[in-house]
Amino acid sequence: MESGSGIDDYETLISTTDADLLKRSWRNEKAAPEILQFQASLVQRSREQIQLMEETVEELVENGEDPLTVSLYQMDIDRTLFLLRSYLRTRVQKIEKFMFHIEKTAHLWTRLSRQEQKFAKRSMEDMKKHLEDSVLCKMPDRYKSHLKQSLISAEDDMVPEPKLDAFVICRTIKFLGGLPVDDSGEENPLDMYAGDIYALRYKSIKPLIESGQLDLV
Repeated sequence: MESGSGIDDYETLISTTDADLLKRSWRNEKAAPEILQFQASLVQRSREQIQLMEETVEELVENGEDPLTVSLYQMDIDRTLFLLRSYLRTRVQKIEKFMFHIEKTAHLWTRLSRQEQKFAKRSMEDMKKHLEDSVLCKMPDRYKSHLKQSLISAEDDMVPEPKLDAFVICRTIKFLGGLPVDDSGEENPLDMYAGDIYALRYKSIKPLIESGQLDLV
């Protein structure tokens, strides 16, 4: 392979980089109170980009390229790695916090990757065993559930859930016109213009986040 081919491949790929999409997904995931849809294709492409960039840096070093040029390529690698790791870590933290709620909520469970589902199942099994061995075994029968305060509870009131009515900061991607963003029962449409920033309840804009019309910041 000619020495410049790796650089040419990198420059072709970087011209259509997914760094902005990854940053967007990372910001949305960090700001949303609930777990969002796993961006499988984006994650896979980002991993492939990282591998290509690492190969390019190795080639540059072997060819005695200017250290400044190498450092610029390395900065791209570090940036993409940080975003990818932070994105995945944020999702793991949400799974650890809301695993029982996610597992019993079908549309949330399908948002996880296969690896995340395996992690969630293993975490739930470990948590259940830990609670049974350390606490629940010493409690009266009516209080031995790890999901309910007592057997007479109608719901799983010991399972933490994300607060969907929490306020979040969002930015409009494009003009959306007058939209109802208030669940008070009153007609209070809000004209949302491209680039404007709002503080709104997450549940009132959830469909717009999922459709990509709003970004969380």
